[in-house]
Amino acid sequence: MNSRSSPPTRLSMTQVLLCGAAIVTLSMGIRHGFGLWLQPVTTDRGWTREAFAFALAVQNLAWGLAGPFAGMLADRFGAFRVLVAGALAYALGLALMALSATTTGFTASAGLLIGMAQSGTTYAVIYGVIGRQVAPEKRSWAMGVAAAAGSFGQFLMVPVENGLIGALGWQNALFVLGALALVIAPLALGLREPRAVAAASGLPQQGVGAALKEAFGSRSFRLLTAGYFVCGFQVVFIGVHLPSYLKDRGLEPQVATTALALIGLFNVLGTYGAGVLGQRLAKRHILSAIYALRALAITLFVSLPLTPMSVYVFASVMGVLWLSTVPPTNALIAQIFGVRHLSMLGGFVFLSHQLGSFLGVWLGGRLFDATGSYDVVWWIAVALGVFAALVNQPVREQPVARPVPASA
Repeated sequence: MNSRSSPPTRLSMTQVLLCGAAIVTLSMGIRHGFGLWLQPVTTDRGWTREAFAFALAVQNLAWGLAGPFAGMLADRFGAFRVLVAGALAYALGLALMALSATTTGFTASAGLLIGMAQSGTTYAVIYGVIGRQVAPEKRSWAMGVAAAAGSFGQFLMVPVENGLIGALGWQNALFVLGALALVIAPLALGLREPRAVAAASGLPQQGVGAALKEAFGSRSFRLLTAGYFVCGFQVVFIGVHLPSYLKDRGLEPQVATTALALIGLFNVLGTYGAGVLGQRLAKRHILSAIYALRALAITLFVSLPLTPMSVYVFASVMGVLWLSTVPPTNALIAQIFGVRHLSMLGGFVFLSHQLGSFLGVWLGGRLFDATGSYDVVWWIAVALGVFAALVNQPVREQPVARPVPASA
């Protein structure tokens, strides 16, 4: 029998989703709670908020810059090795973050090392496996499941992290999280792809250079990339600075913890719903609606009187919209360009997201230290939301046309 005629063995979709969801739950869950460390770390070390914010800004930038390379390695050699390396780097970064006595050391550990670790343990790598292992008609839904897991991680881990800080102190809490990050390595075994499937794309083989030229030459890819910048700016600014914003306005710390948990809980629904809708509706319309609704939610939040209930309503609404951009964005990349280089191309789009994250978290700290207020950054987030709603509309969702190689 000709072995070429035998279909390649695929991983079980249930296995891929369970292991991928668990990895994203841990990786994203840990990072979503970093805002809880802002005040204890700056108080204990005598640092400014800008110093803490700059380290997390570097984290987001390092995550974005390393993302395309992590994706390239995962596309070529499989996700397993990248995930294991990312888990080890994550654990080491958390431990060094606890031990850092200078802002330089804190930036290197909490910023550079953890950011690089996140590039190998989050969406771009996981979505590459999903894209290759899950049938196209279920791909958007499956990506929604994985994104919902990251949101559940926030709901689950933020109260856990707050409890660890209260019970063990902020340094010991980081050591515990480092041990949890190591669990990603055995979970990665469930995403070890058969070689034949990892290399298969269903399209003529395309080199890395050709894939990048094709993507960056596409107006739709550039528009998706621009919109994702806004996503990063908004969610990371809110995730890191909301606890301090609420405390400055006289609310109890528990309000911020509850708000972050509500964002995670409601984003389980939002990301799953976005994945389901992506199978039925034009994904560009879904993305535009998400960004427009974010702008409206932020406008109402900063304009109305601040109470615990207004915070909880805002957190719930933003939760539905929080990472719901992730499934339609990545599904569009797969739909337009195929899955052969999905992790790498997703990494480049995510780089834009992280550039926005860098600006959002750093600008929040910078403008607060300069003005004593977050108001200007809130309104920048509103304006960017309107911009993103507009730039996603012209995205063309048809697969790119490629020349068919001549028959031998």
